[in-house]
Amino acid sequence: MNQTRPVVVLVGSPGSGKTTVGTALAALLGVGFRDTDADIERLAGKPIPEIFIDEGEAHFRTLERAATAAALASCAGVLALGGGAVLAEENRAALIGHTVVHLSVELPDAVKRVGLGAGRPLLAINPRATLKYLMDQRRPLYAEVATATVVTDGRAPEEIAAEIAALLKP
Repeated sequence: MNQTRPVVVLVGSPGSGKTTVGTALAALLGVGFRDTDADIERLAGKPIPEIFIDEGEAHFRTLERAATAAALASCAGVLALGGGAVLAEENRAALIGHTVVHLSVELPDAVKRVGLGAGRPLLAINPRATLKYLMDQRRPLYAEVATATVVTDGRAPEEIAAEIAALLKP
């Protein structure tokens, strides 16, 4: 079976730049860009915050696991996973053998980028403290799945995309 594989999978915390950098990287490489959060919203027919409100985080994580599996099997370009996708053991296992870049960001830059958590259900209450908690919780999991880590703090998306493109060259 000839399975389509992503050129690269981007992981990282909210505010790390997965969507922005991923879009720039896809343009630089001349490939498509796919974001599993967008896939989930399309599948559910509503924005992620509404999924959290209407069905809860557990339901969202079920959708996220399915979206991750589908995207890993069918995306031929740059793939961005949701910030919490690495929480699921099956997602981490599915990433083995893929080129995975962890977009690393420190709290001050992440806070600037996510604002006050608008549209991010896990950051609705006390965004700074919650974001710090999520980052601390997930950082070891990003490191576990990553084949490379790229620091994004204080850098333009195009500069980060160029660094990742250079890493991808054989």
